[in-house]
Amino acid sequence: MTTPDTHLVPIGRSDLQVFPVALGGNVFGWTADRDASFQILDAFTDGGGNLVDTADGYSAWVPGNSGGDSETIIGEWIARTGRRDDLVIATKVSTHPEFSGLAPANIRAAADASLARLGTDVIDVYYAHFDDESVPLEETVAAFSGLVDAGKIRTFAVSNYSAERIDEWMAVTEENGFHKLVALQPHYNLVERGFEGALRERAERYELGVFPYFALAKGFLTGKYRGGASVDSPRAGGASEYLNARGDAVIDALDAVAASHEVSLATVALAWLRHQPTVVAPIASASRLGQLPDLLASATVALTPEEFASLDASSS
Repeated sequence: MTTPDTHLVPIGRSDLQVFPVALGGNVFGWTADRDASFQILDAFTDGGGNLVDTADGYSAWVPGNSGGDSETIIGEWIARTGRRDDLVIATKVSTHPEFSGLAPANIRAAADASLARLGTDVIDVYYAHFDDESVPLEETVAAFSGLVDAGKIRTFAVSNYSAERIDEWMAVTEENGFHKLVALQPHYNLVERGFEGALRERAERYELGVFPYFALAKGFLTGKYRGGASVDSPRAGGASEYLNARGDAVIDALDAVAASHEVSLATVALAWLRHQPTVVAPIASASRLGQLPDLLASATVALTPEEFASLDASSS
C-alpha cells in the first residue's frame, strides 16, 4: 500500500501533527482479534496514518474482557514492531471498571495503568471520556494539567462534553494558569449534525481540534444497511435508527457522489466530514483489513462545492 500524498494536520494549538483520518481502536479485542488488529495497524501506518484513538474502557463490555484490552493490543503491536514514533496515541479515562470517573487520584492511577498497557512512557492525547459532575471541575483540570507537567501526557482533551461545561473548563484553566485543552471529540457525522451549533462555536472560539466519533454512523453510511436490510452486527446495531426516509435520502446522495469519484460511500462520508470547519480527522474503525483502503482513501478525495451542497441538503 502506498502512502497518500496528504499533508498532516495540527491538533488545535499543539505541536502534534496527524493524518486527516484517525483509526478507531474500539474494535481491537472485540470484533478484531489480536492478529486482525495487528494487520490493520500495519496497513494503517504503512498507508500514512498515524493517529490511533482508544480508551481504557475498551472493551470491558465483551465477555472475557476486563477493560484496557484495546490498549494492550496496541502496546503489543508497538513492542513487536518498534514503531512507537509512527503513532500519535489518543486514549481516555473514566470508563474502565477499576478507574471510573474523574477524581484526581483516579485520573493519575488510570493514566499509569494506560501507560503500562500501551508500553510507552507518554500518552500523546489524553481525554476526559465523559464529564463527571460529581468532582469539582478545578480538581479534574488540575489533574490533567499535572500529568503534562509530570511528562506522562503531552496534551489533553474532552469527549462528550456540553458547550457550557467546556466554557467552565476553559474558565478554570484561565483562572489557575493550567495547561489548555487542545481537542474535542463529539458524536458527529452526516446524519448526526447536532455538533454544528454551540459545540462547533466553542471549538472555533477555543481553537480545539475536533475528532468526530461514529463518523460512519455505526456503519449506516457505508451503505450496507438499506432497503429494509437487517442490522445484526454487534457493532452496528444502532444503525437501524437511520433506516427511514431521511436515511434513504442520505444514501442516495452518497451513491451519486461515490459513483462520480469511483469510490465507496464510506470514503465520501468521511471526506465530507473531514472538510467540515474545525474537524481535524474523523475517527473510523476497521474490523477487517479489507475495510481499511476506503478509510485511507477519504484523506485525498476532493469533493466539489456542488457535491457538498447535495450531501448537506440530503440530511438537513
